[in-house]
Amino acid sequence: MNHTSHPDQAGCTEHGAGEAAPSRAYPAFEAAAPATRTGRRGRGPDWRVSVGTLTGALGLVVAAHLVARSLVGDGVRLYLGRAAWPLFGHYAPRLDLWLVPALLVAVAAVVGGPWVVARLPWRALLTMTAVAAAGWAVSLGVAGGGVDALAAPLTSRHDYLHDVDRVTDLGAYLRTFTDYIVDRPRWTTHVSGHPPGALGIFVLLDRAGLAGAGWAAVLCITGGAAAAPAVLATVKLLAGEEYARRAALFVTFAPTALWVATSADAFFAGVAAWGIYAVAAGTAQPGRRGYARALGGGLLLGCCLLLSYGLTLLGPLALAVVLLQRQVPLRRRLVVLAVGAGAVVALLAGMAAAGFWWFEGLELTAQRVRTGSGWLARPAWYFLFANAAAVVIAVGPATVVGLARAVQDVVRRVGDGRPLAGGRPLVVAAMVLLAMTIATASGLSKGEVERIYLPFSMWLLPLAAFHAAGVRGWVAAQCGVAIAVETALDLGW
Repeated sequence: MNHTSHPDQAGCTEHGAGEAAPSRAYPAFEAAAPATRTGRRGRGPDWRVSVGTLTGALGLVVAAHLVARSLVGDGVRLYLGRAAWPLFGHYAPRLDLWLVPALLVAVAAVVGGPWVVARLPWRALLTMTAVAAAGWAVSLGVAGGGVDALAAPLTSRHDYLHDVDRVTDLGAYLRTFTDYIVDRPRWTTHVSGHPPGALGIFVLLDRAGLAGAGWAAVLCITGGAAAAPAVLATVKLLAGEEYARRAALFVTFAPTALWVATSADAFFAGVAAWGIYAVAAGTAQPGRRGYARALGGGLLLGCCLLLSYGLTLLGPLALAVVLLQRQVPLRRRLVVLAVGAGAVVALLAGMAAAGFWWFEGLELTAQRVRTGSGWLARPAWYFLFANAAAVVIAVGPATVVGLARAVQDVVRRVGDGRPLAGGRPLVVAAMVLLAMTIATASGLSKGEVERIYLPFSMWLLPLAAFHAAGVRGWVAAQCGVAIAVETALDLGW
């Protein structure tokens, strides 16, 4: 990171998500990178951190695969019989012309990405980020078998669209939703595993005349791509614009895009990201407009609780983006938290009045999960490290090494007695890792977390901005991992 100025002095309170950057173009990323201690032959110690971290990450993935192979050999049924452990998928190597779009997007990101990110005004950069994230996800999705492959994951008998026709009256749907989580006629797997908002969004799409898997795929991909500018706008508030710009390519072109096209969790990620940004922006913006943003953010986060029970774990992250803005008086931060929390409670209370009691839904869903074949067949201890291995693949090598370098930077600063000016993205990442750890420890997420954890893992991607040099190489590594996974596996999402 560039430590020439404290993040509090980087225009965090003056410039929101939609405001233009200063007129000057930003320098090459290497010029804005953190200074490193020089070792032999002019190299600093960062290369040892990179090699060691990548070796450890690769070892974790290999160990997860080998242990899974051993378990399956002993008769354990992991991942519904799929064999691409620790990811959910089958081996299906393929090379065809549908891979060309992904290769072209990757080349454009590596060659032209740094130039574009350094020169676009901030508002234009956020727009470009959303467009590029959608293009990257779609290009990877069609590599799995053409345009039809984008909507195919949503046509499964286990997915939400299967039950859309069962909902004939939205009021009755809310009042009776919990009746069919455990008892028959049961909702399909994904519907019963989530609050009613998850199916409800596709029902509303259908009622609006946008029926079918194609429109549902558009919704999911758009939501997932929209998460990228929201994450970057939040990072700008916490760590300054230069850091957010350096993170832009890594947030946009990550292996997480493999599950943006196409899964409903991508849409959840977009709602969650904009909810968190709105709360963060409400903290930074003075006056009633700030409180209005906080209220809107709270409502979006409340919607998250109606989309997925697991998104409750976004609480620590939302708390962090408010409390980390130390340039804002503590009283205002506490009021913003109260406004956001009040909006969440009000929304859940409204749903309870309409007939859906959130806590009953959570209890029945946990009951169904714990009596299902997935819970009974899959050993919980395996996923304590297999989930982490899946997340490592999803966020890519640049993020994993960025995390190690962020920790290294904090350790150096503590050792040298310097202020932790650049530690805020690391605190955000710590909240995300805490949420993932709690989710894994609960036993309610045994596998498929590369998709399920999308609303969380996207917040790890900005850590890649801690790289001191070689940005193009790291972006190429991110794109390369995504393309390699897409061409080797049939992920089924």
